[in-house]
Amino acid sequence: MAMENDAVIRGGPVLDPRRWLALTVISVATLMVVLDASIINIALPHAQAGLDISDANRQWAITAYALTFGGLLLLGGRVVDFVGRKRVFLIGLIGFAVTSMVAGVAPNGAMLFAGRALLGAFAALLAPAALSLIAVTFTDTRERAKAFGVYGALQGAGGAVGLIAGGVLTEYTTWRWCLFVSTPIALAVALAARPTLKESPAEGTRRYDIPGALLVTTGLVAVVVKGRRASAATA
Repeated sequence: MAMENDAVIRGGPVLDPRRWLALTVISVATLMVVLDASIINIALPHAQAGLDISDANRQWAITAYALTFGGLLLLGGRVVDFVGRKRVFLIGLIGFAVTSMVAGVAPNGAMLFAGRALLGAFAALLAPAALSLIAVTFTDTRERAKAFGVYGALQGAGGAVGLIAGGVLTEYTTWRWCLFVSTPIALAVALAARPTLKESPAEGTRRYDIPGALLVTTGLVAVVVKGRRASAATA
């Protein structure tokens, strides 16, 4: 508190007293986004057997998430800036919770792939929202660097954590829990985020390049499909 008062006296940035709690909330959401990209890997053979998915199609459970995440990421960042960082963060968390449940109860491969694609779309909202919230919450340069260091560390560790969690859940429960597990986490983070994070929409003309985002995503899908067909032809 004394440091914050000194900052105000010297004309420095006013520090948010809840900034470290906010970083905890944002970090858990970040870990969840990265974790979901790899948590299904270990469970994939069990999902394939349970839903009667062919060998040629089973990788879509992973690829669908990655394609929509990467293809819609730039559009997601634009939406975050003009709709509101906190608002989009909460929308992403609720969407993540719902689509995780939908994918987890999938009765067939098509619904699983669709659920994973939707998860990637909501991840494309969560990831830029998390980055923006860190930037606006930490006004002190040194503290912001530390916060982004935590963010980067979780990005790096998320893949390994996802593989471990997927193995444990598949071994002791069922492959569906590799998807269900994101639902309570996302809901808990959303409840914690409401009183902790501050809203901060950007100003300016709200223009979204939706055709560009769709074109990028479609192009990525086309490249993946072509690559898979070429691999199957040479096998």
